[in-house]
Amino acid sequence: MCSKGIEWAKLWVGVGGVRLAGVAVTATSSVRGRAGSGVETRAELATQPSLVADYLELLKLRVSTMVVITAAAGFYLGSLKSGISPFQAGMAQTLVGIAMVTCGSSALNQALERRSDAHMRRTAQRPMAAGRISLAHGLLLGFAAVFLGTLYLVWQTNLLTGTLTLLTATGYVGIYTPLKRITSVNTFIGAFPGALPPLIGWTAARGVIEWPGVALFAILFVWQFPHFMAIGWMYREEYRHGGIRLTATQQPIGDAARNTVVQALFYAAAMIPVSLWPTWLGVTGMCYSVVAMVLGLGYLGYTVRFARMLRDPAGAASRGLARDLLKASVVYLPLLLGAMILNAKGRLFF
Repeated sequence: MCSKGIEWAKLWVGVGGVRLAGVAVTATSSVRGRAGSGVETRAELATQPSLVADYLELLKLRVSTMVVITAAAGFYLGSLKSGISPFQAGMAQTLVGIAMVTCGSSALNQALERRSDAHMRRTAQRPMAAGRISLAHGLLLGFAAVFLGTLYLVWQTNLLTGTLTLLTATGYVGIYTPLKRITSVNTFIGAFPGALPPLIGWTAARGVIEWPGVALFAILFVWQFPHFMAIGWMYREEYRHGGIRLTATQQPIGDAARNTVVQALFYAAAMIPVSLWPTWLGVTGMCYSVVAMVLGLGYLGYTVRFARMLRDPAGAASRGLARDLLKASVVYLPLLLGAMILNAKGRLFF
């Protein structure tokens, strides 16, 4: 669900000037002050992320926002199926609960990966990897958010929705995250919790698991593979250095490139029929089908282009091809969901 732009944390760097870390900052300032380097200490403190910035990074706001958007699509379509307006308090309550559990899962994920994160340049400055937030602090925040978010969903929606959300968090943190250091199959396993949010949104509106909700799950499940194959190839050296096992980190590099491309192409091709499933189930009209077909062919086209990196897997151009596929995947999903919502069958009640 899910293995990833401008970092949200950078928007908050330096807010308040000094972190609220208390003891550690005070002790450091005192020691360096006695050494006659107070100016240097103030400069270092001024460039450190604030506690707010660390929380935003710890809770992975960008990833959590994407999860909430896909869950909102599921709730919207499920509400129309029930003949009720999706624009109701129930949607806000559902999304708040899902956001809490997602943010908590992100914190727990960083707690488990703090050592491997410290060995990768792109993640070394995460708050727990850099030691700015302690393990106990991160675990407490993560478990509290997951627990309270699940209870809130059960209270405001139904038991099924709360259970599915808890299973998503458990699968992501308890299964997918440890497997990342054991086997490259972790990508396939992690795609299951990564694809559950739209189904959770559907059950929040409908109270049952139905084929349209499963179709939404399938769309997100299949979409993830070209997306993550691109990410894996872009950062393959960092992942390898951090001990993360991916298809892209296999040896020799020729085998890694071939397996990465084959998986990306297979799922990009499968994306076309899977994205048409909602129309076959009567959830959307034919206009959506046309848009889905065009978007699917475009997604497949970028994946075919990505396959060019087989000519020189170790060359710098291969990373550029992976970056282009990543950008295409990030554009594809919201456009597909937007078309689905705009051409959904059912009557809106504002």
